[in-house]
Parts: sequence; structure tokens; C-alpha cells
Amino acid sequence: MAKPVPSDRMEPTWPDVHEGKYAVSELAAPVAGALSPFGEVEFPLPQGELPYRHPVTRINR
Repeated sequence: MAKPVPSDRMEPTWPDVHEGKYAVSELAAPVAGALSPFGEVEFPLPQGELPYRHPVTRINR
């Protein structure tokens, strides 16, 4: 069995996981590279699904 890592050498941002589970990383991913923070959303989104409204300036005269 592996020796536990001293707490001063642990990465503080690494997530806590249950015994027998692994934090998702590139090694456990189906593709190489960083995983999307958007989950299963595919880009580009259709225009009708974009939550963007173009700003309009009204000039007071």
C-alpha cells in the first residue's frame, strides 16, 4: 500500500473524492486536452439560444 502524502506537499485545490473514486483529470477523460467547464454543451450555440441582447443607445434630444 502506498504511503500517504504529507499534508504540506498536497495540492490544496485538488478535489476530495471517496475511496475508490478518482478526480476527473485528463488521464480519465475520453479525449486529450482540458475538459469543458460547460459540461455537455456543444459550441457554437444556435442564434436563438444565445442569451445576448445587443445594447442600444437612445440619444435624448
